[in-house]
Amino acid sequence: MSLVDDQSPKAPTFRGALMVQGTTSDAGKSTLVAGLCRLFSRQNINVAPFKPQNMALNSAVTVDDGEIGRAQALQAIACGLAPHTDFNPVLLKPSSDTGAQVIIHGKALTTLEAKAFFGPESHGYKTLALAAVMQSYRRLQQQYSLVVIEGAGSPAEINLREGDIANMGFAEVADCPVIIIADIDKGGVFAHLVGTLALLSPSEQARVRGFVINRFRGDISLLQPGIDWLEAYTNKPVLGVLPYLHDLHLDAEDALIDTPKNSLSTALSASQRLSVLVLVYPRISNHTDFDPLRLHPHIDFHYVSMQTMAQSSHWPAADLVILPGSKNVRADLAFVREQGWDIALKKHLRYGGKVVGICGGYQMLGELIDDPLGIEDSAGCSDGLGLLPITTVLTASKTLTQVRGHLRLQDQQAEFSGYEIHCGESSLTQSDVIQPLSIEHYAQQPMAITKLDGMVSNDQQILATYVHGLFDHPAACQLILQWAGLDSRHAIDINQIREQQLNRLADVLEAHLDMNTLKGIIS
Repeated sequence: MSLVDDQSPKAPTFRGALMVQGTTSDAGKSTLVAGLCRLFSRQNINVAPFKPQNMALNSAVTVDDGEIGRAQALQAIACGLAPHTDFNPVLLKPSSDTGAQVIIHGKALTTLEAKAFFGPESHGYKTLALAAVMQSYRRLQQQYSLVVIEGAGSPAEINLREGDIANMGFAEVADCPVIIIADIDKGGVFAHLVGTLALLSPSEQARVRGFVINRFRGDISLLQPGIDWLEAYTNKPVLGVLPYLHDLHLDAEDALIDTPKNSLSTALSASQRLSVLVLVYPRISNHTDFDPLRLHPHIDFHYVSMQTMAQSSHWPAADLVILPGSKNVRADLAFVREQGWDIALKKHLRYGGKVVGICGGYQMLGELIDDPLGIEDSAGCSDGLGLLPITTVLTASKTLTQVRGHLRLQDQQAEFSGYEIHCGESSLTQSDVIQPLSIEHYAQQPMAITKLDGMVSNDQQILATYVHGLFDHPAACQLILQWAGLDSRHAIDINQIREQQLNRLADVLEAHLDMNTLKGIIS
């Protein structure tokens, strides 16, 4: 059955699938899938995203109380859907250079070393993972007319081909067509495409139905001879050349974007702006929390990493320092101390600066972090930074829930919604503390409940919480920024920006892709 539009909302016109693979990581797979999902959704096609296996530290909590990669949550939003674990049935969250937590259908199962994923010992894992992947994919096929699938990395990693479930291995089992995207901005785009195709098996080569060239800037006529040669050499069409999209603000899967690139910036003096630093440790997680700050026109935003500090012995002047989440809290806390950031943080507080700790950052600010079962790494106990009166014990059970409630700060309050995603349970070591978040409702529970979360230090300089997403809500974000010293009523609505950017992306795809040929490939 052909892919046609229908006037009825989300009409199931056919059953089809399309897989987007890339010549490299960061070729544009996630963005292309998100844009196609929004474009097809606008055409009343009942579409859903899918990524068989993802490796990322940015994750989102789903409506069925699991977690998936942040990119798949964005793609679900592009489809007008609530994030669900079937959209990303296997998620690997690196906890060390060689190990990762394995999350299947939204739930953490275990932590494995790399050889258990890819080496001679990987058969058991791959059998389990493929079964989970196909269960989710078959369910999506029954529920949606079109499934747009994202590959991982490159399909031409020949050392990882055996038992592959992320790229061509999945495409062969699922029997779906594939298009390959390459980033021309990296250089060597024709070599990337031809080389990738050459390293595939004959059946996989036949499965590739076309190419997309991404991030082009310049005169398209100068590229045309290369396109003509590529099509003649491979006998496969170039489905489109996508322009380089400046100021495209969408949730990143993993990459840290330091430069604000903010077209809304104002000419406020330095004294009128708020300087915000976010510490980057090796296992930083969910840094998408800070997109509303990065895009705020009245904020000078910077990530502080080992690399950025290589040329300087001290931090830039800051009003607010944020300790983000972490996938390996004790190891990242040790890293903070190795860099001397614990000393810099205490100096920042002595000079009147403000500090926010989120999730793992909240745990670091406490007195003690105990991991008796070796949940995140080797079992052990670490002294915290000693700036908040809490102790934390990491447990086998993981908190995964969407929440909403009220933030109370400086005799004001603001509504918020967000999510919790952590293994630790923190206990107060003194009773006279302010807990600023009142959570009145948990998703998936029929009864309203109340839970207090987080802490404000007695000197009002430190705010900490387990809840991710506070800055996503303009009123809550504005309240925190006022507490931190920003005298501004301007607030960024990241949800509105996300919608605008998804529609902008869909418009670009509609203008630059051969949609008739693409729909023919799908059908």
